Amino acid sequence: MDKILRKIKKLIPQKVFSAFAPIYHYTLALLGAQIYGFPSRSIKVVLVTGTKGKSSTTEFINAMLESAGKKTALIGTIRFKIADKSWDNKFKMTMPGRFFVQKFLRDAVTAGCEYAILEMTSGAAVQYRHKFIELDALIFTNISPEHIEQHGSFENYLEAKLSLAKALESSPKKGKIIVANSDDPEGEKFLAMKVPVKVSYKLEDVKPFELKDTGSTFTLFGQQMHTVLPGKFNLYNILAAANYAYTQGVSSAEIKRAVEDLQEIKGRVQKIQAGQNFTVVVDYAHTADSLKNLYEAFPDSQKICVLGNTGGGRDIWKRPEMAKIADTYCADIILTDEDPYDDDPVEIVEQMRIAIEKKPVSVIMNRRTAINTAISRANDLEKNTGRKVAVLISGKGTDPYIMRKNGTKETWSDASVATEELQKVLANK
Repeated sequence: MDKILRKIKKLIPQKVFSAFAPIYHYTLALLGAQIYGFPSRSIKVVLVTGTKGKSSTTEFINAMLESAGKKTALIGTIRFKIADKSWDNKFKMTMPGRFFVQKFLRDAVTAGCEYAILEMTSGAAVQYRHKFIELDALIFTNISPEHIEQHGSFENYLEAKLSLAKALESSPKKGKIIVANSDDPEGEKFLAMKVPVKVSYKLEDVKPFELKDTGSTFTLFGQQMHTVLPGKFNLYNILAAANYAYTQGVSSAEIKRAVEDLQEIKGRVQKIQAGQNFTVVVDYAHTADSLKNLYEAFPDSQKICVLGNTGGGRDIWKRPEMAKIADTYCADIILTDEDPYDDDPVEIVEQMRIAIEKKPVSVIMNRRTAINTAISRANDLEKNTGRKVAVLISGKGTDPYIMRKNGTKETWSDASVATEELQKVLANK
């Protein structure tokens, strides 16, 4: 159905479509729900939204609920999951069209799932992809400037996020829950919504904590816990997930077990191992804040950083800002191709290069060669100095394609390429 609608949409002039877009999206949302019998009425639906941490928080919630023996379904940027079946998200979008979502929820109900955890973006909210999904809970992680070209202003971006909280407010479900980060200045706006259960969380809740390149140790709900996933941002993700799970009767011991058993989240500070003595990480960091968080997660390592930026007129302002962050934290910077769309990839990289003033920078447009070069330099640096070294490859995470001109795409996996190039370098050492 979605494929047919996309073909029809292409035949309509853009100006005409834009004028009727809200009606179009609303109608499709209603139609999808009707076709699949309003499945959200028969399952607990949890939305996770925010600028950063949505995917990881979704995975932590899933792990905690499963630790307590609950049957779950999940829609996220990384993957889809219904009960024991899991498959990669190849759409290069977090939440596909509303027919997909409603069918997914119906399949989850049929499979006997108690919970559906849905990662929700502001773009999906604007297109009403949450309409006619009756919500039980909303998790707000944080918000910072992003997708400004799409929304027109930060205020509009925030309003798109808040529209999800308002959808929870108007949901007919009983015992609705909102969980929000009170360290974020906008957290109180989410907590102001009229729902029966409001839970706030802050970093103070897990003190004392210790952050290392190899993970973090912290205390939560009276339990000392350890996660191998590094970074202060992962403590926030765990806090968001744990505070929701706790409302669902998941015990502190079950939360601890879930946190400690979750060894990897694909494309999110994902460590690539091949027996080397240095660290190689693939991460989705594609905003200034998330890049800073990634680099700060490895305080003990000399960092060799591979990064680029997206085209297609998306948040052009980010390019020099992200370059400046790399200039602050990285010992060696390699700029490369990422997702140019119809923009000139060389021009994207040049807009970043001119913002780097202090650190050595290389421009290597072939992304595979850039990754190989970073790994080779790390291998040499570790052998020659014995220092801790980390190669941090950012921007794509689990993205399955590099997007190029005229909608063409190149099949891609940062993790697979990093693994292949790491093995080559080690074989030649």
